[in-house]
Amino acid sequence: MKIDYRHTLLFLVFLVGFVANAQNKEAAVKPEDEVFTIRGSVYIQGSRIPIEAVDIEVNNGTYTSTNKDGKFIIKAKIGDELTIKHHDFETIFYTIESGERITIEVISGDAWRSGRYKSNSVSKRFNQMIDSADNYLKKDASKSIQFVGDALNANISSNQSAEAHELLGDIYIYWKQYDLAISAFKISIQNASTASAKLKLANAFTKNGSYDESLSTYEIIDVDQLSNYQKTVFYEGIADANLELKNFIDAIDFYEQGLKVAKDHLIAPKVTDFNSKIAQAYNRKGEVDTAKGYFDSSLDLAEKENKKRAVEEKIKVAEFNSENQDYDSEIELRKQALKDIEDIERDSLIPNESPITSQKQNYKIGNALILQNRNDDAILYLEQSRKEADERGDLIVSKNATRKLSEALIRKGDTEKGLAMIENYENIVDELYARKEQEISRAALFSRNLALQQNRITALESDRELNLNKIALSQERNRGQQIIIYSFIAGLLLLLVTGFFMYKYIKQQRLANNLLALKSLRSQMNPHFIFNALNSVNSFIATNDERTANRYLSDFSHLMRSVLENSEEDFIPLTKEIELLDLYTKLEHFRFSDKFDYDISVDETIDVEEFQIPPMLLQPYIENAVWHGLRYKTEKGQLNINIHSKSKDEIAIIITDDGIGRERSKALKTLNQKKQNSKGMNNITKRVAILNEMYKDKVHVTIEDYQDDEDTGTKVVVTLKKD
Repeated sequence: MKIDYRHTLLFLVFLVGFVANAQNKEAAVKPEDEVFTIRGSVYIQGSRIPIEAVDIEVNNGTYTSTNKDGKFIIKAKIGDELTIKHHDFETIFYTIESGERITIEVISGDAWRSGRYKSNSVSKRFNQMIDSADNYLKKDASKSIQFVGDALNANISSNQSAEAHELLGDIYIYWKQYDLAISAFKISIQNASTASAKLKLANAFTKNGSYDESLSTYEIIDVDQLSNYQKTVFYEGIADANLELKNFIDAIDFYEQGLKVAKDHLIAPKVTDFNSKIAQAYNRKGEVDTAKGYFDSSLDLAEKENKKRAVEEKIKVAEFNSENQDYDSEIELRKQALKDIEDIERDSLIPNESPITSQKQNYKIGNALILQNRNDDAILYLEQSRKEADERGDLIVSKNATRKLSEALIRKGDTEKGLAMIENYENIVDELYARKEQEISRAALFSRNLALQQNRITALESDRELNLNKIALSQERNRGQQIIIYSFIAGLLLLLVTGFFMYKYIKQQRLANNLLALKSLRSQMNPHFIFNALNSVNSFIATNDERTANRYLSDFSHLMRSVLENSEEDFIPLTKEIELLDLYTKLEHFRFSDKFDYDISVDETIDVEEFQIPPMLLQPYIENAVWHGLRYKTEKGQLNINIHSKSKDEIAIIITDDGIGRERSKALKTLNQKKQNSKGMNNITKRVAILNEMYKDKVHVTIEDYQDDEDTGTKVVVTLKKD
């Protein structure tokens, strides 16, 4: 469908980022070149209807697409350009300006008015709750978890449940509730096994100190299915776990594999991270010189990123130098870091928990100077550290700086001031103790609030599992019923198939039996016919009529040859049957020429070639007409064989004689003649019945009196249908 882009309205709504610690309400802005996990959504403006299968591509080659809820997750950094493509709206190009969630609202009249995308109130509410939970993730843990619970409190899909629990795990990771995070990620994976959730679960195990479980989780992840950025996360995570287990060789190997992926795909921040971590691994392994080389590389790379990342790396290297008693290098790096921190703090406030605060760096410089026995210089940095710590309410640094300042003053010989500092130190410790008690109380309240919210989510998940089990049970029951129904249908089909084959078998057997019966009947009729013919020859010889006997035998042999040729056929052409009838009648006329004349007539309109007839079907009727009707007539009789058309596909063969008739013939027969005649006619009746069964009533025979005179005669009508 082609869209009128003049009516396309693009709304890009960005949620304001909060990276602050919620307890002291301080925020820190992420550096411009840091790689973020960008969460985004694509909706129809005003309705929150999600758009599925929207292609999202970063200019560094990373790409993804929106799911059925219109959501996507992708790795990018500030300044990267997103290309947002879909066939229902014009391609959108957007430059990343923060690491927070992106919401893209699109309106396109034609596609949406056509009803292609219909509103789903459950999905809409779920998306709203997830967005709210993500918004409060770093500001209010309890509220964020409550929104996750609200999202789960609906008839949502397994994928949506997986998304909600993965976000719940993110919340717990941020607030350092690692055991709860592990449970949340496990539930997410149970609902939808995603690489993202598996990586987060493995990382949560590492943060919780469960390094073996972390490695087991990493080992079941298929690296080939990961995106390039996810591969770097995978190698970094599995190396971190090995490092904590002091598997230094394995840790370094995984770090180097991750470094190669990062270099190959130009993931600059990860290149810096891997160099730094390889250096730390070599340092812990005891190979200080190798570690120093990697730290030098990480410093150079960090300088090319941004000031915050450069400061973080300088401080890591400074700690490395401190461990190896290279205090001059340590002090130099920390002084450089202090200058960079000033620049960073012009734009944002660095929270006290951060390792890169100026009060911490001044304290570390003072401590290094004390170790070099440069107490005068140390005092200046420690006093600056105390001042900054007091201004920012950082009691921990204030305590440590005061203690070290007391030590430096006493070493310098200013015992009075040193002792005064010890008194200040004790006061700060008391104040810090009181604050710790307050923090413990707040932490307990925080834990109770989290427990309440988690209990609610656990109950919701239990209810959801119960509902799913009920649905599964119902489906199983339905499946069982379906199996019974299908089994019944299969049994019925099997019965029908068996019945069909049995019917076919019976039919074939019946056909075989019929063919055998026909053959048997023909075999009975042929000897009977031959016997009668031979009697005729015998009578000619007896009367010394040798010439007539020879002629008769010649015609008889011709007839026998034709009869034997057709003896195996069920049907022969009507023309052949007429020839046989003519030959047979001629032979009978030889014997009884003084008893009858005969006539065979065929209707000229009949195409006799188109009709088929059982062989020797008509001969017995002619034989009966001659031997049992005409032979006993006192006057010369007449035998007529007339073939005429009844319809286009049916003819009638009528055999008539004016002999003495059936009743008088029966009276004249001997007992043996009656048996022979009955047997012959029964054979004909059986042949006709079998043929009609096999060929669907092809032949029909009727026998009746021919006339009402003294010599009533007989009329046989044979009706024959075309094939």
